[in-house]
Amino acid sequence: MDIQLINIGFGNIVSANRVVAIVSPESAPIKRIISDAKDRNQLIDATYGRRTRAVIITDSSHVILSAIQPETVANRFVVNREHSSE
Repeated sequence: MDIQLINIGFGNIVSANRVVAIVSPESAPIKRIISDAKDRNQLIDATYGRRTRAVIITDSSHVILSAIQPETVANRFVVNREHSSE
């Protein structure tokens, strides 16, 4: 099994195999997930002080904040999968 990595902005990379969801931070339930992760010390802020545009949820219950759009992260995810299957 190959380790597939996804760039989530500013040189930060996550393992594609661990990603469960890539969502927008706008809704109240997602804000609650972020708050709960912070309380559990499982929040990773990869925004470098910029506005959070994507929230990445992993299978280990870690929550990663990214400053790039969810669609951009998802596209990188798809492109990475296509390259790995060739």
